Amino acid sequence: MQSNVFSTAPRRSDGAGNLKYSRILLVALLGVMALALPLDAGAAERSKSIYGYVERVIISDKGFSLKARLDTGAQTSSLDAHNIRRFRRGDSRYVRFDVMDPETGEFVTLERPLVRNVRIRQHTGPAMRRPVVKMWLCLGHEVREVEVNLTPRPEFLYPLLIGRSAMRGAIIVDPELSFTARPKCDPSEFSE
Repeated sequence: MQSNVFSTAPRRSDGAGNLKYSRILLVALLGVMALALPLDAGAAERSKSIYGYVERVIISDKGFSLKARLDTGAQTSSLDAHNIRRFRRGDSRYVRFDVMDPETGEFVTLERPLVRNVRIRQHTGPAMRRPVVKMWLCLGHEVREVEVNLTPRPEFLYPLLIGRSAMRGAIIVDPELSFTARPKCDPSEFSE
């Protein structure tokens, strides 16, 4: 009779013992595997919306929309802004800046409280200091107030870059898609 080092169950000649032992081993293995997985691996993904790498976004209560690139490689969001001017109103610091409305080609002046300044390292040249403001963005049915750094971006195809911090917890980007959803929000409800 051969001895099986791994078996603790007595051998039966009819094979029923081996089948029972195999079932117990399978249940134990499945239990260990279940403990290694998150409780509901797909729950977070199911609650997120899928958008393409380029989408239309409404910014501000002015209601104009911009083409935005959803960039999972960037941490922060960035807006093509011109004539950026920092100023004080009482004890508070503000930023006044112009954004081009792509439908009319005219610049619209916006003002926002300055949240902070950020140093952005560039691929070439020295780091730049940019003002950061909070802005309401409407992408599909998502309406979020996000931090956006302001900088002239004339060399870029898309005037708004939306980074990971703005998408966290709500958006999945499918790089094969673009312009999947029109913004569905009422800009007059933005509390600017």
